[in-house]
Amino acid sequence: MADYSLQHRETELRRRVWKSGGRKGCLGRLFFVTFGLVMTAVFVTGGLFVIYLLFPPQHLDILVMGLDSRDGQGMLARSDTIMLLGIDPAQLRVSLLSIPRDIHIDVPGYGLQPINTINLLGEMESPGTGPALLSESIARDFGVSPDRYVRLDFTTFVELVDAVGGITIYVNRAIVDDAYPAGEDAVISVRFEAGLQYMDGERALIYVRTRHADDDYRRAERQQQVLTAVVGRLRNPARWPSVLQVLSRDVDTNLTPGDMLAILPPLLLNAGRLEQMVIDRDYIVGTSEGYGIPDYALIAPWLVERFD
Repeated sequence: MADYSLQHRETELRRRVWKSGGRKGCLGRLFFVTFGLVMTAVFVTGGLFVIYLLFPPQHLDILVMGLDSRDGQGMLARSDTIMLLGIDPAQLRVSLLSIPRDIHIDVPGYGLQPINTINLLGEMESPGTGPALLSESIARDFGVSPDRYVRLDFTTFVELVDAVGGITIYVNRAIVDDAYPAGEDAVISVRFEAGLQYMDGERALIYVRTRHADDDYRRAERQQQVLTAVVGRLRNPARWPSVLQVLSRDVDTNLTPGDMLAILPPLLLNAGRLEQMVIDRDYIVGTSEGYGIPDYALIAPWLVERFD
């Protein structure tokens, strides 16, 4: 009986040791498999990045248009926001120029016009041609020929900010606007305290549209600030599916999937460090008719260095 009990205990001990070793072995194998997959992904990604650097895609200049579109207007609207985004993959460089909406430039077939009306003029002539007319006008006046365009309205802007999970913005000083437009002829009072603040899409839209506390030039700076913050949130790949859904559903653009892959590395690497310029009073001169036009000679050196 004693021998049986001893043998039973020895058998049970071996069984426990075997199970313990088996579990550790499985965990060890799982660790090494996972580690191997991660390292493979790192090496593949690193290899692709090296190829990207050795054979960089072509430079891309992108016209970004934010439309002051109301219900039912669609693309038949003025451009509340106009930016030029220059992507130089060879130097991993990103440049951003904001053009104020009220300056006048020469428009083919229309003469001197406020720049924010050009999209509307094109759409009235033939639907879908607003970006082409604005691109042609910018090429003629600024010497920069946009390769692609991105066009979105207020609703899409809100969806895009929400798709990245909102943004965190540092507000340089308190902003109080007692005449913020709230539809039809109504206005409301809005306020932003100075300091670091989280904003969802609706709040970010107010932040980039408010202007009565300062002017259009400071508003352009806020628009650049928000764009930079949105790009920064794209560093988390988990946010890409929701962003792609918004882009494919609601954004009007002629960017191809290849273009998006080409601009992604410079954008992500430079998130928060874009080379930025706002055409403000220092870069605007008056005409004899009282219109404000860009001082092209003063702006040209900055453009030549950063745009094709």
